[in-house]
Amino acid sequence: MYFRIKNKKKREKRSFNYFKLALFSFILFSINIFAQDSIPVKEDLIEETELKFQEFFFKALSEKAIGNYQKAIENLESCNQISTNDVSVFFEFSKNYLLLNNTLLAKEYIERSLAKDINNLWMLAHFVKIHQKESNYKEAIKIQQKIVDINPEERDLLVKLLVYDKQYKKAISLMNTLEKENGLSSNLKRLKFNLEKRKGVSIKKENPSDLSSLINQFKTVKSYKILEQILNQSSNNTVDLLTFSEEGIALFPAQPYVYLVKGKILNDQKKYKNALATLQNGIDFVIDDEMEADFYTEIAKAFKALGNNKEEKKYTQKAKNLKN
Repeated sequence: MYFRIKNKKKREKRSFNYFKLALFSFILFSINIFAQDSIPVKEDLIEETELKFQEFFFKALSEKAIGNYQKAIENLESCNQISTNDVSVFFEFSKNYLLLNNTLLAKEYIERSLAKDINNLWMLAHFVKIHQKESNYKEAIKIQQKIVDINPEERDLLVKLLVYDKQYKKAISLMNTLEKENGLSSNLKRLKFNLEKRKGVSIKKENPSDLSSLINQFKTVKSYKILEQILNQSSNNTVDLLTFSEEGIALFPAQPYVYLVKGKILNDQKKYKNALATLQNGIDFVIDDEMEADFYTEIAKAFKALGNNKEEKKYTQKAKNLKN
């Protein structure tokens, strides 16, 4: 009897020890499981933040695409709160502010972007556009020269900027270099020819005036500014528009506006092939997105009338992309 009781106590003690061991093992196992689970939780939080950033960023791109530039900026501000000093966000800020014609903030944000990626060609090209918007061609030329140093194939735009800044000798010199290396496009050949045959003209002070006075003034002073005023004030006179736009192309072959005016008139007169040729000759000189979109619209109109639906759709989409 004594041994049975003693053996019973031993079994109970051993069972209790097994229980303690099992409990301790369970606790260790639970701690280990918790520790393993704690790492993915942290990764999930990081992933969630990144997803939020991407959500706001792509929403900004979508809003910009449909012309809601202020909404795009609001989403970019949310991106900036999640990840400060992000180059892509700064770049998008700059593009949207430029589309809102706020060149001051557009410059501020592109300068922040370039501070982090100084030789980024897309950003530098955007900076050129900002200066063009302000008609600050000297600064645009400086930046375009930097682009050319990185990629010499971008020299055509440099030629156009030099012409816009009336640095004709430098423009001709650069075109001579291009001609020796790879030849010139038909548009640059025509531009070079017209610049070389220009004679110095003393430009009188130009004041806004009535149409007849402007026309009389233009007879003696062949100034593009006077011509532009004539074209703008002759909107209801297709004969004058065609006459002066043709003269403008001969005198100022690097000014795209005169090609656009002539192309529009020819489209209206249903001379679609001539319109297309004129517009295609002039579009190479365009450096403004809004005017480029107008060119594409008129080119699409000409292709549509000529029955070329494929090209009509292509240029309609190009115009739409620029307007957005």
